[in-house]
Amino acid sequence: MLKAKRIIIIGCGTSWHAALVGEYLIEEYARIPVEVEYASEFRYRNPILTSDDVVIAISQSGETADTLAALRMAKREWSPHPGICNVVGSSIARETEWWVYTHAGVEIGVASTKAFTAQVTVLMLLALKLAKKWKNYQLKNYKEIIQELTEIPEKIKSILIKHPGIKEVASKYKDASNALYLGRGSLFPVALEGALKLKEISYIHAEGYAAGEMKHGPIALVDDNLPVVVVAAKDHYYEKIVSNIQEVKARKGNIIAVVTEGDDGLKGMVNDLFEIRNHIPLLLLCWHHPVTAFLVLHCCDAGM
Repeated sequence: MLKAKRIIIIGCGTSWHAALVGEYLIEEYARIPVEVEYASEFRYRNPILTSDDVVIAISQSGETADTLAALRMAKREWSPHPGICNVVGSSIARETEWWVYTHAGVEIGVASTKAFTAQVTVLMLLALKLAKKWKNYQLKNYKEIIQELTEIPEKIKSILIKHPGIKEVASKYKDASNALYLGRGSLFPVALEGALKLKEISYIHAEGYAAGEMKHGPIALVDDNLPVVVVAAKDHYYEKIVSNIQEVKARKGNIIAVVTEGDDGLKGMVNDLFEIRNHIPLLLLCWHHPVTAFLVLHCCDAGM
């Protein structure tokens, strides 16, 4: 992969969202161009592939038909084709040149939260490994991020402790017929994934959007009946996401914000707020997602 001039990541559904996160991570740390494609679209068009491209297939089951077909197309074009999947011995694992198992455990429910988090973690490690090989990232920062990754399971326990508060918020919006999820940068795919989970579990319409694009259409739908989940980290997008929140507030939208711990700037601006402990903004995505997932599950439990 060190010789790759371009990386193409293919997947469907949750895996496609994880791939979008991977695009941010690999380009940020390793500085290698990345494109993310829906496998279901990629397989039916006539993509330009060369031996300098690396096509990464991502799938929870390792048996997704569209992803398999897209992978086989890459094989015909002689492009290197690694895979990331969860199920040992699955078709994608057998047909890729090399693969990484996420070992997320058996998939029991439709809400594939652990698969998403595991896939993002693998992509983070891949980005860091490439960066280290290319010496594109300082070793000090490399070690700091690895340390943060090892601490994420403990930090997620703090989210579990917040269950009562999440359940209370979910009960407030259980009768909503629509929901909007907003994020910027690497947290935009997390917004997409949160909306997908609400659709899959509650059968309620939800839409994930890049917060900067909200004014190009979705803003027209905002009113006092619409819950808007904003995934907001204290990063270089922060001032922009605050501006987006103000736009939603001006239209009387009900804002549920997931923010970095200690961010007091939004408290008087949003209806409900959940704080997430973290130091490195890009790692916030690894566990902003569990908050959105728990919110979805409690909405269902409340009868949404």
